[in-house]
This record gives sequence, structure tokens and C-alpha cells, in this order.
Amino acid sequence: MDDGLSSLGQKLTRIRVAYRRRYGLSAALITTDGGLLGSAPHAVPNALVLRRSREYAVRESVRWGEPYSFLLAPGLLCWVVPLVDQDQVRGGLCGGTVRGTADAEEIEEAVGYLAASGVTRGAALKYVEGLPVWDLGQVPKAAAWLFQQVYERPGLPDLLRRNRENGQQQQQIAEEIHQRKAANEGRFSLEQERALLGRIRAGDRGGARRELNRVLAHAFLYSPRLPVVQGRAIEVLGYLVRAAIEDDPRLEYLLERHIQWIEGIVTSKDFEAACGALRDALDDCMNHIELQAFTRHHPQVRCVLEFLAQHYARSIHLDEVAAITGLSRFRIVHLVKECTGRTIGQHVKLLRVQKARMWLEETAKGLAEIATDLGFADQSHFIRQFRQLTGTTPARYRRMRRRRGG
Repeated sequence: MDDGLSSLGQKLTRIRVAYRRRYGLSAALITTDGGLLGSAPHAVPNALVLRRSREYAVRESVRWGEPYSFLLAPGLLCWVVPLVDQDQVRGGLCGGTVRGTADAEEIEEAVGYLAASGVTRGAALKYVEGLPVWDLGQVPKAAAWLFQQVYERPGLPDLLRRNRENGQQQQQIAEEIHQRKAANEGRFSLEQERALLGRIRAGDRGGARRELNRVLAHAFLYSPRLPVVQGRAIEVLGYLVRAAIEDDPRLEYLLERHIQWIEGIVTSKDFEAACGALRDALDDCMNHIELQAFTRHHPQVRCVLEFLAQHYARSIHLDEVAAITGLSRFRIVHLVKECTGRTIGQHVKLLRVQKARMWLEETAKGLAEIATDLGFADQSHFIRQFRQLTGTTPARYRRMRRRRGG
């Protein structure tokens, strides 16, 4: 934690003791890069994907001047309070991580998410099963109590006060927009837009697709005419691109991609093709958002991940990966691991399994065909790798998704 918080040291200690007595959880200090103090650097709580989620949560809590609750991983809820000293963000205070359910399928989904991020399945399972199960209605109460204790005296710093006022203003504007949209049944709701954007920010591809499908269904029911659906699809993309650039100005290059996405939608010949073009655009948008997060300091890693995204279905040799970056094999392997938390091989496996999940959900392709098309050695190899990342077999995954209706 930043030395600038040394004056808060005793106060934070008292707050953490009182918080544990009240809620039975340990409030942990968070560094500005999302690291969890008190946990070993290589322990599951400090896995790269979780650090980045907490880093984002601290930024959002500062942005809105409030405690921030979020999904740390599927089914795992976390909340943070920003620690600000004289308008300088020093880190945060994590109120805890809890499960909302003890359901075995939900546990497997969380474990699969962590395993896909480079954590061993054994460590991920131990971590998830060790978390307390909470009534999620308690989370906002615990977060609000913790925030109040930190800032009760001498009050909110100017940075948080200004941000809270700005946030309240934006909320009032958004509510007015929502009321105007609600009066026009032909427009999808602001809540759907927010839900879709929230899924994208969380990196939840499956959830983002479901929200997108709701938008498309609403558009189709209002008017099945192709130009109307195309117009709605273009409107959705415009909203997402604008929000992404507002979140991270380095994503300005998405404007060029946006033109290509619009061309794909405009040239669609029917409703199904327009839906496919929009889904592809959504995937591409999420890929670039993830790439930007992964490659903040290393554009060479961006080149590698873009290359893997295009060629993951075939055999890839380290020599060709190194050649596109101009770096040695050893150096690029090290950089990819450092930036993403995964090896090149693990990233290829993740891309293949992500595509397999989509095909299992949306097509009737057989397991042998999927294995061949995605570059697995054979069907058995595909099943083993799929199970390693998801905790279930492809056949069971397909049945489960169909029972849930997608």
C-alpha cells in the first residue's frame, strides 16, 4: 500500500477488526494494480485475471464515489471501497469474496473460469469451495458500512465528492433517457444496453451473447423488416464502441473496425445473416477490449494474440510466433506469460475451447467434426482439453446449455 496512507494505518486496522466482528469477513488492502495484500504473489487470489478485476473495480469505485460490487468470477461476488488521500488514489479495501450459492454447477463454472486463466484446477477448486456462501442481499449493506467507516470522518475527499455528484447527474440523465425510450416501444431499453455493456466489461462472452439476442428479438418483434433490424444492430454497435472508447481512449482504433462491422451488417441478405454479422462484431469487439487490457505495455504481445486469434485452429510453432514480433522465442514466451498469465499453448487451448463452446451451443456439429475443425489431435484429445477448462464434457455441456435455453 502507498506510503501516503500511513496516516490511515491505525484507523484502517480498527475498521478491519470491527468489520470482521460484524460480518465475519477479513477486509484486505488492495494495491493500485489490484494486488491483494496478505496473499502470496502466486496464490489464487492474486491471479492476473482477478487482479485486473479488482484494479477495474477500484477505478470504478473512484469514478462513482461509492463502494463498488462486482463479479470477480462467475458466481463469486466481491466489493471494494476506494482509498483516497488528498485526491490521490492509494488503492482500495476489499470487503471480501463470497459465493451466492453452493450449487455444484455454479462452482464448476467458477473453477472453469479460473482454470482458463492459468490457475490449476486443483487450486481453483480449493479456493472456490473455501469461500463463504452469503445471502447476496447482505453485500450492499456490508459495502455501505465499510465505506461509511472509512469516510465518516473527516468526510469524503474532494475527488470522491465530485465524482459522486457527477455520477448522480449522469444517473438522472440516464433515467430521463430511459423514460423517453420506454414511451417508444420500437426502441430497445436502456437497461438492455447497460446489461450488454456490463457483460462485455466483465468478459462474459456467453452472457453478452444472450443480452445481444434479447436486443435482436425485441427488434424483430417490433418489425421483422431487414432494414429495421440492420438499423438496430448498427445502433447497438455504435453504443458499444462509444462506451469502450470512453472507458479507454486507447481503443480509438475501434472506429475503423466499426466501419467494417457496419459493412458486414448492411450487406447481410436476411435476418439470420444480420444476426451472425452482429455476433461476429461483438466477438471482435470483446477480443480487442481484452487485447488492450492484456497488452498495455507490450504491443508485441498484441501482435501474438491477434495472430493466435486468426490461426488457433492449426498447428502453431514458436518460431513463426517469434518471427512476427522480431523477438527471440524465449523473450516472447516470457512476455505473453507475463502479460496474460497464460502460456501461448494455454491461450491456444482457451481459444479452441471457447469456439467449441459456441459451436456446441449454436450448431449441430458432432464432437469428431469439432475436434478436427479446431485442430485437436482427435475426439478424445478434444474431450480431455474441454473438460480441463470447463469441468464437464462437451456432450454434457451441450445438454446443459439446451436445458437452460442457451
